[in-house]
Amino acid sequence: MNCAVCRTPMMVLEYQDIEVDHCPECKGIWLDAGELRLLLGDGGAAREFLTGGQGINEGEQPRHCPVCRGTMRKETTRGPEPVTYDVCLRGDGLWFDQGELAAIIQHGSSSPGGDAVSNWLRDMFTSVEGN
Repeated sequence: MNCAVCRTPMMVLEYQDIEVDHCPECKGIWLDAGELRLLLGDGGAAREFLTGGQGINEGEQPRHCPVCRGTMRKETTRGPEPVTYDVCLRGDGLWFDQGELAAIIQHGSSSPGGDAVSNWLRDMFTSVEGN
């Protein structure tokens, strides 16, 4: 799979049955839809954290899904420091530009449901960096 931003071939990082695609060039992250379900489980609070923001778009260029190549829509997390990321309209997955997952890890635990997402991401990236 190629990066949604720079078209560089992505690297696959594996953690607890979830494969995360990571761009070594621009540091973007792709989560397939099935991986997101594994991350969130049936947790409505975690899902609401990821999609409950006010739709902030700071002039970012639209991204194209690395799976279907369709234009993705911007979503924003809840919380005191919302994070804007990209969602495939066809449901293939989520794209996070460099720093967006780090911001969710840092600020997510201060919002209802955000702690589950933040803890999982923190565990994953700490484990991957430690290998």
